[in-house]
Amino acid sequence: MSAPSALEAVVKRDRLVVAAGLFSITALSWAYTLYLAWRMVGMDMNMAMPRVETWGPVELLLLFLMWVVMMIAMMTPSAAPMILLFASINRKRKEREAPFVPTAVFAGGYLLAWTSFSAVATLAQWGLHEAALLSPMMVSTSSRLGGGLLIAAGLFQWLPWKNACLRHCRSPLSFITTEWREGMSGALAMGLKHGAYCAGCCWALMALLFVGGVMNLFWIAGLTIFVLLEKTLAAGVWVGRAAGVALALFGVWVVRAG
Repeated sequence: MSAPSALEAVVKRDRLVVAAGLFSITALSWAYTLYLAWRMVGMDMNMAMPRVETWGPVELLLLFLMWVVMMIAMMTPSAAPMILLFASINRKRKEREAPFVPTAVFAGGYLLAWTSFSAVATLAQWGLHEAALLSPMMVSTSSRLGGGLLIAAGLFQWLPWKNACLRHCRSPLSFITTEWREGMSGALAMGLKHGAYCAGCCWALMALLFVGGVMNLFWIAGLTIFVLLEKTLAAGVWVGRAAGVALALFGVWVVRAG
């Protein structure tokens, strides 16, 4: 097989290659998250997790890494349709000999947005830790904090801000059509903007990790599945709103029970 035909064969298999890459990234991120959870259950957190006492720069760096990996594991599946669409459009542009940008640049922009969110989450967890509002297992020790987060997340599901961000996440083709930018910097900016919409849509749900446990695998998996369904199901918007009512009511019960 000649070099041009070999390259053409690879380009035509771009969706498979990108899908395999996304699966690998997600699987590795989940594997690391499972490892951290296992270390935490064994209370052997000295190397893998921040210690219970006052945290220094090393502990904060490990905490930040934990959030980054966890966000990659949780959010990559719901971003896959957009990333695969970007790859398909790039393939068609390549076939027309138009400028071609690696899909990894767009995906990198998306993950950069969630890396920024991870930095905010790290600082939030540090503050809660210093205020003694989190247990060593990273679960809220305050019924007011836990209930308040549940109520806030439930109400947010009904706000116009949530709906606007979710609309962009649910419409990959519309986003690509209206937000397309040329070149490497353009692809990076597109990915970053899509990630910002995604973070704007899901930040309140991610805050619920402080309620169920930052390293509670069932809680993490449940939120991951919920976000995926909300973004992909035809009735995803109403699924989200129904969940919002349930979260708010549960939050009221938690506050009153505390």
